[in-house]
Amino acid sequence: MNQTIIKSFKDIFSPTVLGFILKVSIISAVITAGLIWFFGGLIKGFIAGYLSWIPWEWAQTTGASVAVIAAGYMLFIMTLSVVTSLMIEPLLITLAKKHYPDRPVIGAPSVSASILLSLRSGLIFLVAFLMTFPLMFVPLLGAVWILWLWSIPLKAPSIYDVKSLFVPKEQKVKVPKATLLAMVAAAFNYIPVLNIFAPVFAEIIFMHTILEVRSEE
Repeated sequence: MNQTIIKSFKDIFSPTVLGFILKVSIISAVITAGLIWFFGGLIKGFIAGYLSWIPWEWAQTTGASVAVIAAGYMLFIMTLSVVTSLMIEPLLITLAKKHYPDRPVIGAPSVSASILLSLRSGLIFLVAFLMTFPLMFVPLLGAVWILWLWSIPLKAPSIYDVKSLFVPKEQKVKVPKATLLAMVAAAFNYIPVLNIFAPVFAEIIFMHTILEVRSEE
């Protein structure tokens, strides 16, 4: 696994990948701004109602402010994951040809399936985050919990994208330590600027993992 992570880090800092990350980040930021513009009031109202059980008004106000900022940040992360999944195909093919020239492209992700899977994973992540928001403030447990939550919109869509490109439909390939790999990629989200690397890093790390598993068959 260590070699896979090292390979993925080398790939992600190449000019081609950095250009792709910049492109999807700009698109995701515009989409996120639009969603906040239209649904910001609804989100703030939900959070205010959710925190109404707190007996201290100052805690409600502070908690609501923090939660709104966190919700906006989470919405951007979710949007970035969806946009990356939809646009990643040419980049994965380029990287696969570089590292695994003997592994041909045998298919392509279905746009509708990719959208549905990304939205479902993103929705699970967003709902779980809002429902368990207080856990974020528990030392150590909160850090691990939010890292696991961040891995949700990364794992399933990334695995689907890679398998659709390089694995025959009738063939089953088990992805070892998939949740742990997704959490490694999700760790980028702890740093607001570097969070734009997380979805692409997840796609690349699963590409290496799956193609290396197939190389051993």
